Amino acid sequence: MTQQGGYSPKDLHFGKEARGKLFSGIQKLFKAVSSTLGPLGETVLIESADHTRGITVTKDGVTVAKSISLLDPVENLAVRMVREAAEKTATRAGDGTTTAIVLADAIINLAHDWGIDDPKNNKTEILRDLDTAADFIVKELERKSVKLDQKKLLDVATISCNNDPQMGKIIADTYKTVGKDGIVTIEKSDTSSTYAETTNGIKVDRGYSSHLFINDHKKDQCILDDVHVLVCDAEIGNILNIEAILKPIIQENKKLLIVAPCSVNVINTMGANVMKNNLKLCTIIPPNFGYKQQELMSDIALSVGATYFSESTGDDLSLITFSDLGHAKKVIVSKSETIIIKDDAINNKEQIKDRVDQLREQEKITQKNVDKKFIRQRIATLTGAIGVIHVGGTTDLEQKELYDRVDDAVHAVKAALDEGILPGGGVALADIYDKHYSEKTQKKNNSKSIAFAILLSAIQKPCKEILSNAGLDFDVFPEQKSGSGTNVKTRENGDMIEMGIIDPLKVTKEALLNAVAVSKSILSTNAIVTMARTYETK
Repeated sequence: MTQQGGYSPKDLHFGKEARGKLFSGIQKLFKAVSSTLGPLGETVLIESADHTRGITVTKDGVTVAKSISLLDPVENLAVRMVREAAEKTATRAGDGTTTAIVLADAIINLAHDWGIDDPKNNKTEILRDLDTAADFIVKELERKSVKLDQKKLLDVATISCNNDPQMGKIIADTYKTVGKDGIVTIEKSDTSSTYAETTNGIKVDRGYSSHLFINDHKKDQCILDDVHVLVCDAEIGNILNIEAILKPIIQENKKLLIVAPCSVNVINTMGANVMKNNLKLCTIIPPNFGYKQQELMSDIALSVGATYFSESTGDDLSLITFSDLGHAKKVIVSKSETIIIKDDAINNKEQIKDRVDQLREQEKITQKNVDKKFIRQRIATLTGAIGVIHVGGTTDLEQKELYDRVDDAVHAVKAALDEGILPGGGVALADIYDKHYSEKTQKKNNSKSIAFAILLSAIQKPCKEILSNAGLDFDVFPEQKSGSGTNVKTRENGDMIEMGIIDPLKVTKEALLNAVAVSKSILSTNAIVTMARTYETK
């Protein structure tokens, strides 16, 4: 591609031809990824991008999807769109990338089969009614869900880790240790071994003030090791207010987390320095409001060994020195929360014990339930444990692949703990088709009926693919009671939850909703603009 005088030539694609190429790209992505679905899914070989770093052998659908780039620009746009929707599923729920891709492919193909582009049909209404159908299916899934008990925790962890029983046990045991509301993080091990340990830490319900602070773009997080912490509830309106602590941070190449309200100018200035000068820092605003904010900030300061500067007590920002900063072993800052792993070298155990004892006494005499809940939150903050899974591997490639699997599984377990579980293997979705297809599709020419026909038919696809990958035919199975299906590894039929075949509700919901969203975007496309390309073969 050539560019002259700031002018970049474009190629234009229209109508059915444009959508046809989009469909073709999605079909190629689907064929590559769907073969990995289920416990008997097959592996995919992936050549390294520069052709020199060997071959990846994987049955992880996420890894496969990320590796695919197509030569045709329109086909590749489709791949990128569906992949981003699938990755959004993984970001929000920790798993479900492959399921989202399978569902998107099914929705798009079925919409075509049902004549969505036929002039007799109102495409706009059908696409709108897809959301109605999706909302209905989500409500049915929520009605079907059951709480996750300790017995099923291992099943979810194992399934989410590509049916690796050893890793599943490590993850399940870690969550048993830290509890339902506990935090589990992942780090790369310095050895070939994979193991878990428990450390002290706190979670703050606030995320980064600007995306400019992100240094791990895969996870949309800012991760800082060996980091100093400033805790202050007075607004930092000018960068000069904290000049005394910024100088040693910059000069000695140290890292800094600022828990304080900052003006837009201060945030932008620091963000620009992160981007341009590799300054290692992040800002988050204080949690909660009013007196609750002051109490929580005081707890954070105590946990990291910092001096708490409060506007209410008339503290002067200009008096803050480097010695007033606290310290943490590690901080992980996402869009909505911050995890602070405490530095064990800070000698504050007695002070924390004293404060926890005071809070427990305060809880006994507090009458209001809302105040009791807040006190318990503070106690949990001060005494909370964080599970850290150290992922090893004999090679960098092996370690990376295992790290990604464990990361997905940890998020999937958290999702299951948060919202409950469903019969796995795609059975929960297939059951909804069996129960509601006839009643929802009676009026054949009605836009709502067409939308329900498309989506209800599409949600059978994950179950069909899992069975197909195991050499079984979905269509020959006799009708079974709700929640029942086939264990493809043992060929046994029965209740899926009782057999330990489970899907987190949150994962299934997110996969469905993101598949619907990207499908609507593709089906409504009538014009595509791509950069003009020329290809030379040498």
